[in-house]
Amino acid sequence: MWRLLFFSFTLAAAEPADTIVKLLTEQSEAWNRGDIPAFMRTYENSPDTAYVGAAGVTKGYQQVLVRYQKKYSSRQQMGTLRFTDLTVRPLTADVATVTGRFQLTRGKEAGGDASGWFTLILRKTAGGWKIVHDHTS
Repeated sequence: MWRLLFFSFTLAAAEPADTIVKLLTEQSEAWNRGDIPAFMRTYENSPDTAYVGAAGVTKGYQQVLVRYQKKYSSRQQMGTLRFTDLTVRPLTADVATVTGRFQLTRGKEAGGDASGWFTLILRKTAGGWKIVHDHTS
């Protein structure tokens, strides 16, 4: 009986991790198509959604969307995005964190390559897992 309970817990813990990794894969695919609105569908559409980066804090889904659209206004500036070293840690049934690396590959004229680490906080909503806080450096 104990073995069955442990196995059930392991499967339950793996489910959000697999779902979240799939979500981030879809997010990078949207980016690589040049589709910022589809990329942003992974964020919770809320005034409380936050992006933290070197330039400071951007709060609110609409403001985060506008930030991405201004900073990456051309397909060349968007380049090609890749996520690696993803670690998903479920905190509760409805909240998880993700740490990982991003690699943005693009030409010198478009800003050059960029890479760094990120931490995400996601919340499970009626529409699936959504990013509520993104800290990228």
